[in-house]
Amino acid sequence: MTIGIEIIILAVVVLAGIIFLSYFVYVFNELIRLRRNIDKAWANIDVILKQRHDELPKLIETCKGYMKYEKSVLEELTNLRSRWMTASTQAEKAKISDMISSGIKSLFAVAENYPQLKANENFLQLQARITGLENELADRREFYNECVNNYNIRIQSIPEMFIAKMLGYRPLELFKAMEEERKDVEVKF
Repeated sequence: MTIGIEIIILAVVVLAGIIFLSYFVYVFNELIRLRRNIDKAWANIDVILKQRHDELPKLIETCKGYMKYEKSVLEELTNLRSRWMTASTQAEKAKISDMISSGIKSLFAVAENYPQLKANENFLQLQARITGLENELADRREFYNECVNNYNIRIQSIPEMFIAKMLGYRPLELFKAMEEERKDVEVKF
């Protein structure tokens, strides 16, 4: 009779081990899937940033002939574009990207003072293209934040947090608006 109980205990221990191992593998694979989704979301942002990066010189060249007195805006955009190319981390690229977005808004605002520029077909096409890229970039940043948020929730939830700690996973940062973008917009008539 003790042999039968020993076999039952052994079977229960083996079954519990199999269940635990299966759960560990499931959680491990889910965390890997979440990390890859974040990488994919960032890569999608990078695609839009690259497209914007390629379009900016065209926009700047189109504006140069008209905006002789607004060199600082154009030079700042050119400088930011160069800094983006040499940025080494996602956080650095994200910060510079936000600064470029702000610079583009300034450029479009300054362009309002140049009726010939606003009527230029190249400028209008480039403005529409870059505005479209900025909107698409906002959508992709939102998706990135959703992926990061899901990941952060999972790695901080019990029991996944124990597996995440074993794997060295840490919470990731969300895309955030720059401080100047949070200020109220002053509208004058």
